[in-house]
Amino acid sequence: MIKLEHISKSFEEVTVLEDVCLNIREGETLAIIGRSGSGKSVLMKHAIGLLKPDEGRVIVDGVEINDVSYRELRRVRRKFGVLFQGGALFDSMTAFENVAFPLRTFTAQRKDEIRDRARECLEVVQLGEIGEKMPSELSGGMQKRVALARAIALQPKYIIYDEPTSGLDPQTSNRIDDLINSLNEHLNVTSIVITHDMHSVLSIADRVAFIHEARIAWSGTVDELHHSEHEALHNFVRANEYSIGRSKAAPITS
Repeated sequence: MIKLEHISKSFEEVTVLEDVCLNIREGETLAIIGRSGSGKSVLMKHAIGLLKPDEGRVIVDGVEINDVSYRELRRVRRKFGVLFQGGALFDSMTAFENVAFPLRTFTAQRKDEIRDRARECLEVVQLGEIGEKMPSELSGGMQKRVALARAIALQPKYIIYDEPTSGLDPQTSNRIDDLINSLNEHLNVTSIVITHDMHSVLSIADRVAFIHEARIAWSGTVDELHHSEHEALHNFVRANEYSIGRSKAAPITS
């Protein structure tokens, strides 16, 4: 379990997070939603120790990660796989080499073991045939899937998806959502999805946390989301062409 307890963070004079409390339960898919710049990505950078809070604690599987040595922090980070918003593939490496990179960097596995694991991960994301292609030869959706193969290479316990469907067409977005659901089922991972794509939220999430004005303004299950009467949440969801709760108007179409 990941616990974020009373997290506050400011950059110069701008408060990005204020007294944020959030528990991420093992085995669930948690969607973190909110407007651009609301602090979603900043919150998740705290979860993996890339940022330290001004106030509060981050606890991963019983370890308070802000009070440990760098060596221990690296051990905790090994539990995480991250799919970055743009994929963040190395342009000079093939798809196979990108997936193999964390295995070569962080393990002592033999070359044949690395080869087999990298190929296995590409197969999991249904791209077993493109290992020798460069990122520039792949579509945006394929690049995201290669990046996802790299994220699972070290068999993480937690996967963080940062805007996984951003910039993708609806059909490709659906394929990414299907992969997220499939990985949850077959790899028994905990998923944290940072997104503003409500279609994706309704397709993959068990629970939802809504960040508004630097705080967790609302959290609950997807079913509870449908019955919420939180005004700011309604406005955010309607801006994504959906309606929930007491708002009975048809989805916005223009």
